[in-house]
Order: sequence, then C-alpha cells, then structure tokens
Amino acid sequence: MIFLTLKLIHILSAIILFGLGCGTVFFKMMADRSGDHAAIAVTSKHVVLADWWFTTPTVIIQPITGLLMAEQLSISVTDGWMIQTLVLYALTGLCWLPVIYLQIRMRDIAVQSLQQQKPLPGLYHHYAKIWMWLGVPAFFAMIAITSLMVFHSALA
Repeated sequence: MIFLTLKLIHILSAIILFGLGCGTVFFKMMADRSGDHAAIAVTSKHVVLADWWFTTPTVIIQPITGLLMAEQLSISVTDGWMIQTLVLYALTGLCWLPVIYLQIRMRDIAVQSLQQQKPLPGLYHHYAKIWMWLGVPAFFAMIAITSLMVFHSALA
C-alpha cells in the first residue's frame, strides 16, 4: 500500500509539473503575442504564482517519491536508467532556476510599464526569448524522464 500511495503521488505530481509547465508557456506566449499590455501584466503575475504554488512543491515531491519508490523496489540509484533520470532532472532544474528569475523580472517590468503607461521595453522581450529557449531543453528532458520511467525495464 505504501508503494502504491507513493506511485499515485509521484504520477499526480508529474502530471501537475508537466501540465502546468505547458499551460503557463501557452498562456504567457499568447498574452505576449496579443500585445495587450494589461493581459501581459496579469498573465505574468499568474505565471509566477503558479510556479510558486504548484511547480515548486512538485519539483520537491518528484525526487522524494521517486527515490522512496526505488527504495521500496530495491532499485539502486546507480542503475543506468536511474542515473539518466537524475541527470535529466538536474538539467531541467538548471533550466528552471533562471526561468523563475526571468518570470519575476518580466512580471515586474510588465507591471511597472503598465502603471507608467509606457510600452514594454526591449529588455522584457529579450527576457521572454531566453525564457522560451530555456524551456525547450527542459520540455524534452521531461519527456525523456517520463519515457525512462515507463520503459526502464525494457531497456535493461
């Protein structure tokens, strides 16, 4: 029963992590493309909140439940697929940390520009490009991690 509970928590947190990531990218990109300054500001605020409320807990839950499940199944963290998973997870984290900074900066820039009734500066758009490109390797790393979770026994 402990293993199944861990598995359920692990799967649900993975769904939230991946789904929310895709959702926030979609809504932020759509707001940015709209050119509607108020929409950009409010969407940027919500993206930052979503990361704090949902992404951060799942980023913590994922490795904890994963390692506890591995322990339950007597799987060594030195198994090839586990090492690959941990490396990919670290890569995702290395992409996510600057993304958090960029999201906060973009939120602040958008809100300040809106309050001052000024157009978004080039710095906002520069940060948005970096934000997007950091998401690309993180997205594919999450796909690879999920694939390793599903197919690891077939890989041995």
